[in-house]
Formats: sequence, structure tokens, C-alpha cells
Amino acid sequence: MVAPLDTSVTTANLALDSSSLAQLRLQAKQSPDKALKAVAQQFESVFMNMMLKSMREATPQDGMFDNEQTKLFTGMLDQQLAQNISSKGIGLADILVKQLSKNPGNTISSGTTKSAPASMPISQTNSLLKTNATSSPLSAEAQQDFMNRMLPYALRASQSSGVPPQLMLGQAALESGWGKREIQLADGSNSFNLFGIKAGSGWTGKVAEVTTTEYQNGVAHQQIGKFRAYASYTEAFQDYANLISNNPRYAPVLQQGSDTAGMAKAIQNSGYATDPNYADKLAQIMGRMNIAG
Repeated sequence: MVAPLDTSVTTANLALDSSSLAQLRLQAKQSPDKALKAVAQQFESVFMNMMLKSMREATPQDGMFDNEQTKLFTGMLDQQLAQNISSKGIGLADILVKQLSKNPGNTISSGTTKSAPASMPISQTNSLLKTNATSSPLSAEAQQDFMNRMLPYALRASQSSGVPPQLMLGQAALESGWGKREIQLADGSNSFNLFGIKAGSGWTGKVAEVTTTEYQNGVAHQQIGKFRAYASYTEAFQDYANLISNNPRYAPVLQQGSDTAGMAKAIQNSGYATDPNYADKLAQIMGRMNIAG
């Protein structure tokens, strides 16, 4: 016997169905943009079904032919009608896709920016969940608290590597949104990766997978990225310092002395991030710091 329908009723074609949901999850990993469109279409279908049901409930239903069976089949008809209407679209799904595809944290320039190799660190801003650290709504006290907590790790790593602590803190703040959007593992535990360092083929430690925004020829694209995971902030800062001090491509960064703007520009030119505005954001953050390097 068929159970009565309500506003949350689902069918094999809806995203709430278990098999369809599994397909959406797979599609989200392989093609986030297509998955977003599919979810938006399913939301539009559910919305239409809710609207039709509300309209039905607002009309008199005390006629001699009205009973539980007619209500059941009317609900089924409304559901099918909602799916048919949403398949053609009423514009709601398109609006959702357009709104959720926006990247509030970055301004896309018309310049040409090459994508960094997968084994190198890159900026990993998620356009749906993350905010720009340079325009963070966090108070000055919250930002200072992040600096105070991370400064000991930066100073220790700086002493052993020569990498300026203000560069470490600046990138940690920019990449993690002042610690408010740190990369997490699948079980929800912290990866301690404040720097957005990717897990290349040579990485043998734990890996965290997150949705990232990469820039190719100045255009933002979402994809799944694999990032290094550490056991502590000490390991994270030391690994970052080793990368900057031992990789020849970052030699120009260490040649800038205490010039924060020069360091920011050099690290972007070295391919650390694909965001065309990365250097400006980093220089702005480091400019607020007063740390003896």
C-alpha cells in the first residue's frame, strides 16, 4: 500500500532518494558545478511540490467526492506536476546556481595566471563556505589572538630555517581565515594545515580532501584538492618553513629581507597560489604585523 505524501515526499528522481544521493555525492567529487546544478533543480522540484500542496490545502475539500484516496492521488499528481514544471525550469534553479557559484572572497582579474603544479602549495579558498582573510569580519582582538597563539610556532620554525615569522603568520592567516576555516580530515579532526600545502606524490602522511577554488587564465574553477595533514601546529609550521627554505623556486622570497610587499609578490611569482590577487591580500595582512624577524 502506498503511504500518504507530504511536502518532503521523495521519488527515485529526487536527490533525497538514497541511490540518487549517492550519485550526487560521486558527481560532486568529479564535477562540483554539475552537481550544484542537479541539487538546485531538485530543490526547485521540492519547492514547486510544496507550493502546489499549499494551494491545495487553501481550497475547500469537503465535497462528496473528497476522501483520503482522492487526497492521496491528488498529492501524487501534484508531485508529478512539480517535477514536470521544474524539469523545464521556472528560473529558481538558475538563480540558486548563479548565487552559490559566486566567489565573495576573491576578485577575478583579466590577467593570465598559470595554475601551480599539484604537488605545490596553492590557495584553497572555497567560494561557498570561506571568507577573505583580508576583509574578515573578525575583530582586531580575534585576529591578535590568532597571532599570539601561532607566534611561538612561527618563531621556532624561523630560527631553524631563516624564513621570516611574519611571512608564516601572514600566510597562515590568509589561508585559514585567521584560523576560522582550517582544513579538516574526513572524521572532522584538524589537519593543522594552516598553509594550504597540497599532498603531492611524495607525501606519505595523512591526507585531507576538500573542495578548492583554483585559477586558470584568471578564471576560477572548483575542484577536489588533497592536502597534507599533520599531528600538530609545530609540524605544520616546520614543514612550511622547510618548503620555503629548501625549494629553489622560493629563493627570491628569502631575498626580500623585511620587505613584506616584496615577499608577498615574490611568493606569488614563485607559484605558491593561483589567485591573481594573492600578493595584495598577503601584503595587506603582513603590513598589520610588527614582529621582529
